[in-house]
Amino acid sequence: QVQLVESGGGLVQAGGSLRLSCAASGRTFSRYTMGWFRQGPGKEREFVAATSWSGNSTSYTDSVVGRFTISRDNANNTVYLQMNNLKPEDTAVYYCAATVRPRLLRRVNDAGYWGQGTQVTVSS
Repeated sequence: QVQLVESGGGLVQAGGSLRLSCAASGRTFSRYTMGWFRQGPGKEREFVAATSWSGNSTSYTDSVVGRFTISRDNANNTVYLQMNNLKPEDTAVYYCAATVRPRLLRRVNDAGYWGQGTQVTVSS
């Protein structure tokens, strides 16, 4: 089992940056593939970014390519989402997720564990 706690959300102007962190409990963090998802007002939860257990393989939804970067630090049981050039449409609650499945975590239904979410608000 793993418990996930996100932090780093907040209010930022368009064009600004935020770095989200997801701290995981447990000694087997490196066995989990990790992902970030988001849920905007009145919208379904959607995939944002994913990383393999090693961090060598990543994937992004098209709308964040070139602006967001996912990374992980297995020594410190943490996964990050660096978000640059933020846009108002990035406003959402951002969730960290984990799965023991080996493939990249791109689908909501594949996640076995979720954090509580952190709010990101981008003003225009």
